[in-house]
Amino acid sequence: MKILGMAVGGIVVIVAIAITITSFSDSDQINQDKIRVAFFPSIGHIIPIVGLEEKIFEKGIGEEKQIETKLFDSGPQVIESIFSGSIDIAYVGPGPIINGFLKSDGKDIKILSGAASGGASFIIQPNSGLESLENFDGKRIASPQISNSQDVSLRHYLESHGLKSVEKGGTVFVLNISNPDIYTLFAKGDIDGAWVPEPWATILVQELDGIRLFNEEKLWPNEEFASVLLIVRTKYLENNPETVQKWVESHEKTVTWINSNPDKSKSLFSNFLIDYMGKSLPTKIIDESFSNITITSDPIKNSVIIFAERADSLGYLGRSGYNLDGIFYNAVLNANNGDL
Repeated sequence: MKILGMAVGGIVVIVAIAITITSFSDSDQINQDKIRVAFFPSIGHIIPIVGLEEKIFEKGIGEEKQIETKLFDSGPQVIESIFSGSIDIAYVGPGPIINGFLKSDGKDIKILSGAASGGASFIIQPNSGLESLENFDGKRIASPQISNSQDVSLRHYLESHGLKSVEKGGTVFVLNISNPDIYTLFAKGDIDGAWVPEPWATILVQELDGIRLFNEEKLWPNEEFASVLLIVRTKYLENNPETVQKWVESHEKTVTWINSNPDKSKSLFSNFLIDYMGKSLPTKIIDESFSNITITSDPIKNSVIIFAERADSLGYLGRSGYNLDGIFYNAVLNANNGDL
C-alpha cells in the first residue's frame, strides 16, 4: 500500500494505491490474524477515526486480531480492494456499495450498519443565478465522480425539475471531477456550482465565498439519508463472524461516544489530520462541517433503496434491472437497529 498526500485548499488529499496479487483464499490465510479497515480522511468517516484514536475498536476486538488501517479518497477504489481481498471492513458511500454489490452478483459485500447521514450540499457561485431554475441553461455544475452519491443526487435533482445534462440532450453541463479540482475550478470561476460532501462544501463556502443553496437532506424523506455505511467483505464475514460482531459493537459504542463528546471528537479529528497528513483544517471549517452531519448507526435502509432507484433511472445500474436482496446483513442489523 502506497499512500500519497497533497495539500489542496486547506485539506490534505490522500490517494491510496493498492497492488494485490494474492487470491481471496491466499489473502485470508496470510492475513487471518488481521482485520483490514478502509476509510477516508473525512469528517463523514469520523467513526473509525475517533474509535481508533480512543482505542474503542482495539479494546472491542481484543488481542486476537491486529487492526490494519488503509486510507482512501475514492469509493470505487475501496470496492475494488474488497474484490481483491485486501480490505475486510470499510466505510463508504451508498453509490459504490450498490454498484459493487451488483457487480459481484450480491456475493462479495454486505452492509453491516450506518455511519453517517447527510453531509452533502449544493454550493453555488454568488453571481451564478442558480437560486432560480430558470437560470440553469448553459451552467457548469460539478460533482466528484460519475455515479457516486453526489453525482446521482445532482442528476436526479436536475431531472426532477425538468432539466437534463448536455450528454442527455439537455442544457446543463455536469462535470465529474475530483474534489480538489472542484475547489480549483470554483476558485477560478470556471464552474457555477458544485454538489459536494463535507468538508468540501464548507470549504467552498468559507474560503471561496460560495453560497450553500441547500443541504441535500432537505430533498430526502424525513430529511435523512445514508451518506456513509459500514460494509464487510462477505468471505471475511463467513470466516470471522465473531470478529465482525465485535467490530459492529465497537462501532455502536463509538457512535454513542461521539454524540456524547462532540467537541472532543472534533479535536480528535483535527489531531488525526495533523498526525497522518501533516495539516489540519481551520477549526471553524471542522465545526460547520460536523454540524451538517448526523453520526448514526442507523443504515436508513429506505434511503439506500431510493438511491438505487434514482441511480437506475439514470442508467447507472445496467439495462437488465437490479436486485438488492441480501445487501443488508440482517443478523447484525436486526440486533442493533430493530427489524429492517
